[in-house]
Amino acid sequence: MKNANSNLKEPDSGISELNSLGFAKPPADTRVVVAMSGGVDSSVCAAMLAREGYDVVGVTLQLYDHGAAVKSSKSCCAGQDIYDAQRVAEMMDFPHYVLDYESNFNEGVMEDFADTYLKGSTPIPCVRCNQTVKFRDLLEVAKDLDADCMATGHYIQRVQSENGPQLHRGFDSGKDQSYFLFATTHAQLSFLRFPLGAMNKSQTRKLAVELGLNVAAKPDSQDICFVPTGKYTDVIEKMRPGAAVAGNIVHMDGQILGQHRGIMYYTIGQRRGLGIPDGSGADPLFVTRIDAQTNEVIVGPRAQLLRSKIYMNEINWIGEGEFGPALDGQNVYVKTRSTKPPVPARFVLEDAAIIVQLDEAVEGVSPGQACVFYSPDNGHARILGGGWIERAA
Repeated sequence: MKNANSNLKEPDSGISELNSLGFAKPPADTRVVVAMSGGVDSSVCAAMLAREGYDVVGVTLQLYDHGAAVKSSKSCCAGQDIYDAQRVAEMMDFPHYVLDYESNFNEGVMEDFADTYLKGSTPIPCVRCNQTVKFRDLLEVAKDLDADCMATGHYIQRVQSENGPQLHRGFDSGKDQSYFLFATTHAQLSFLRFPLGAMNKSQTRKLAVELGLNVAAKPDSQDICFVPTGKYTDVIEKMRPGAAVAGNIVHMDGQILGQHRGIMYYTIGQRRGLGIPDGSGADPLFVTRIDAQTNEVIVGPRAQLLRSKIYMNEINWIGEGEFGPALDGQNVYVKTRSTKPPVPARFVLEDAAIIVQLDEAVEGVSPGQACVFYSPDNGHARILGGGWIERAA
């Protein structure tokens, strides 16, 4: 295998030496569009490529009405971030463009975000953003600009193998973003590059200082850029006024324990803020299931959070072969939460569909989240794809 960001050139190129992005030509003849959020990671990505002599074009997406959004230094793609990206481009002397993608972002990410919560599931808008706005729409813009590739500041590695590029976890396990990039397709991976994949955050910060970037000490952006206050329900209330309908909080044995003010205010595994007696002397109660059809929040003891069988939809497979019956019985590692380490599992054929059977039951398997597949080999570093969790048993 070649290094993380390499790309084998066609045999008839007549040039064997590859540049750092994997192309058999000088950096100056290699155009790379860099997605710039205005944060330190994407800024370093663009600046280091410019310093290496690449033909860099920076692009920043305006994803929402930052005039109406709550101002925060921990959001991304807002007014200050656009300004910061422009400053980096000016300093490193490469062109920079701002594209108004507010409509795309609203339709592909924010609408789905609100609807998913109202269905009793827990969405991951960052994955939807990568799926729709960044790795679909922006990637097409990069091709229209005659770019050889598009680079991002994600902490994930692209490894070239004899069978084509593979996606591997970031070198820095604490910053690895593979969970949020499981939906990357083969075609997208061929065009993408991740120059920071083999670095850790402290190295990135150090390089930002070395390059004299204005964002060197800028705080990291939070996971959900359009919820800078951290209160996602405020966004849903604004987008879907009147959608929160009160209903029953029901114990798994059928006993009605109280009332909730709308299922969007609850998530699987939640214990605090339920508004019901905690059962003095008894096991504490957790949200174990949310039933949007009956508008009920079901609670039970912690043991009832354990799940070992996962059913998925919208599966993206970037391993060898096709995702289907041939994978029955294959060992795999999976992550069901971004903060959890991969755990051993296997693919099982059930009712003509492949599901995930965990070796040991785990907590926190929630509809709307992702189940990401990792190879059991090589320290389960390679990402094989993943799918959205539909339900778990």
